[in-house]
Amino acid sequence: MASRSVPFKGARPSAKLSGADMSTQPWTTKKPTAVLVFADGTVIEGTGVGATGQVQAEVCFNTALTGYEEILTDPSYAGQIVTFTFPHIGNIGTNEEDIEDLTPAARHGAVGAIFKADITNPSNYRASRHFDAWLKARGIIGLSGIDTRALTAWIRENGMPNAVIAHDPSGNFDIAALTALARSWSGLEGLDLAREVTSGQTSHWEEGPWAWNRGYGKRGEKKAHIVAIDYGVKRNILRLFTGLGCEVTVVPAKTSAEDILALKPDGVFLSNGPGDPAATGEYAVPVIRKLIDSGLPIFGICLGHQILGLALGGKTMKMHQGHHGANHPVKDFTTGKVEIVSMNHGFAVDRDSLPEGVEETHVSLFDGTNCGLRVVDKPIFSVQHHPEASPGPQDSHYLFRRFMNLVRERQGEPALAER
Repeated sequence: MASRSVPFKGARPSAKLSGADMSTQPWTTKKPTAVLVFADGTVIEGTGVGATGQVQAEVCFNTALTGYEEILTDPSYAGQIVTFTFPHIGNIGTNEEDIEDLTPAARHGAVGAIFKADITNPSNYRASRHFDAWLKARGIIGLSGIDTRALTAWIRENGMPNAVIAHDPSGNFDIAALTALARSWSGLEGLDLAREVTSGQTSHWEEGPWAWNRGYGKRGEKKAHIVAIDYGVKRNILRLFTGLGCEVTVVPAKTSAEDILALKPDGVFLSNGPGDPAATGEYAVPVIRKLIDSGLPIFGICLGHQILGLALGGKTMKMHQGHHGANHPVKDFTTGKVEIVSMNHGFAVDRDSLPEGVEETHVSLFDGTNCGLRVVDKPIFSVQHHPEASPGPQDSHYLFRRFMNLVRERQGEPALAER
């Protein structure tokens, strides 16, 4: 298939990305230093930023207005290129406090990023490094100067494409080879990425939530011991547990149920993470089923929610465009309230597959997909969204207290206020 350059340049008015417009030639003669090449031969040209080289990945979009550093370091974005719909990304620089992956040296997170505006010098008192330098250090390949809203509209209509993002300061690209590389990638379906981003060994987490002008706190009096299975866990999840007085032990994704129970936890947490839940579930589901039989309280988020759904007898499915942003409305059926939440997922639990004894607790008000479940008569529940936020609103922080109340009930302790 011949390559097609398309009009994603930011200054071009009313560029549409469907139908005949997909074959329109570039409006500028400036030599590009970065390209995004789809498996169907579509080529998007722009200015390269960050790391050089090339990488295969799935292209998604994120509608959050803030928190680009947290987004790009979220291990759930492994195997993905993030298109930011907000035009000004990088203008507050980066710092060492806003990283979300557990082991920054391993650089788990998004492999590519796409921006509308050029990166500017940082303008924030917390900034310690220029965003471009930070992207280079993280190995994230960036492309700027394109119409990101037009690309977002194309993804919304056509789904998240497999692609190759490439950055070469000399502007020399073998488009045919890049197209073949994009076409050869299997995509995220059937891909177990949790094993690539999980912890290498068991560890203990002590850092608490961040407070302005004070930084991150420490755990106070121990109230419970939580074992977190790390499928790609975010730091802020662990911080919120610590903030509630939990001693947190983080274990690798393939840790056996016997080894987890030997740690004598008061509850088990199933973390977020990347890839296809069915692929990760091949080794995770048998473990979770044994943990369910133990009677321990269990709480899952994102990938953990999906794998719990599989362990309970449900099914998961690949989404058309996924949910990525910090402005998603979700209804909690247990309270009747609507909360605005942070989302990051390309797979979902099929609500129609949930067996008897498993109830849907949350639903997306954008598209009606499942966003939560609980097991009737057992201290087990999970949500699809990210209640820890980082970035995003804190409407769903109550879910950590909800889980702690299940733990405290088992301990014979009085309940905490959820709000």
